[in-house]
Amino acid sequence: MAAPAHRRSLRSRRTLVVTAAVVAAGVGAGVVVMNANAGTVDLYHQTLAAKDGWASSGTGTTGGTKADAAHTFTVSTRAQLVKALGSATDTAPRIIKVKGAIDANTDDAGKKLTCADYAAGTGYSLAAYLKAYDPATYGRSKLPSGTQEKARAAAQSKQAKNIIFKVPANTTIVGVPGTGAGLTGAMLQVQNVDNVIVRNMNFAATEDCFPQWDPTDGSTGNWNSNYDSVTLRGATHVWADHNTFTDAPHLDSANPKYYGREYQIHDGSLDITKGSDLVTVSYNQFTNHDKTMLIGSSDTDSVGKLRVSIHHNVWKGIIQRAPLARIGQIHIYNNVYDVTPLNGYATQYSINSRAKAQVVAENNYWKLPSGAKAAKLLSGDGTGSVKGSGNLVNGTTTDLVAAYNAASSKDLKTTVNWTPTLTTGLETSAKNLLTSLATTTGACLLK
Repeated sequence: MAAPAHRRSLRSRRTLVVTAAVVAAGVGAGVVVMNANAGTVDLYHQTLAAKDGWASSGTGTTGGTKADAAHTFTVSTRAQLVKALGSATDTAPRIIKVKGAIDANTDDAGKKLTCADYAAGTGYSLAAYLKAYDPATYGRSKLPSGTQEKARAAAQSKQAKNIIFKVPANTTIVGVPGTGAGLTGAMLQVQNVDNVIVRNMNFAATEDCFPQWDPTDGSTGNWNSNYDSVTLRGATHVWADHNTFTDAPHLDSANPKYYGREYQIHDGSLDITKGSDLVTVSYNQFTNHDKTMLIGSSDTDSVGKLRVSIHHNVWKGIIQRAPLARIGQIHIYNNVYDVTPLNGYATQYSINSRAKAQVVAENNYWKLPSGAKAAKLLSGDGTGSVKGSGNLVNGTTTDLVAAYNAASSKDLKTTVNWTPTLTTGLETSAKNLLTSLATTTGACLLK
């Protein structure tokens, strides 16, 4: 991977130069890379740099760097990944090297599983479900209940047991360079644990076979799905770095409509909820997705937590929630937002600050197509704050909050109650980000 000029500001962990011979050897004991600023670095044992966002706070984020040989794994199948993760309550440091793409919708023998396999024996069928809860006969005042809803929940539970991977504390999960490493159709769940690193992974096609119809969701009802590619729930000290998130190959444009609403099989890409805290999200690509990143599961999530740093990511073909932030202190800097419509995904907004969230958004770059308005890049409920500075729209410094407030009846507040100090690598200008992040984000470490 090339080393563009912007990496000089990233000091000890991202100017990675490697020979082909080292990449070839990387499947073994560890990938050894040469860092132009700090000598030799082992990719699998790298830890979050000091002052690099909220996840560096306190004890920092080291993942499984202290893993012994018995807790260092290379996995290439679902069954191997399950074994490597072990018990969610086992706090022994572990390093898991993911080699190639692992399909979560497979059984322990590697046989492909389909939605029909999960529905088998539950009594669920989509046709019967649609007939049972047709608003024309069932109405719109209550959630589905009864035989078919119980069957749907049972089928969904069967899928969940297969595709949800629970990550224990003190774990590093890294995709092996050059293997197309990642998880397909999976949800990586980091719940009520501390100190987790996830890097160099492709997360694709996380799909719920059995969305629930909610006629009370909005004025016309909605289909709601149940799995995020990566979900943080009550998690602390988490570093998500150099990953790629996408709906592909099944994009929302392929979803049918039932009851006049899209049959949505995708939920979040990376959600940070249930009192999660001290999280750094860096150098990822988020693409081809609707509800991308939720910070805070409700307006009454945990006060004093939900502290998240989001920097040097690329958001492209994202409809909304990049992120939607509630309650916490969120630092969003040096990101690229390309809101050009992509594969049917057209941006409604980028950043939403609500439920008294305290967002600092600085030195980000928005690429807008002709006719798009800066006033629509932000959103809020009238209680959230966004303190913005140095943000560029098509290369021009733009006060996004002022643009939004001029067109909205629910103004974003412009002051916050905190000052970011954990800002290693912050670039004071966004002008070069569109070019520099194009090839240095996502699952690109040592391709």
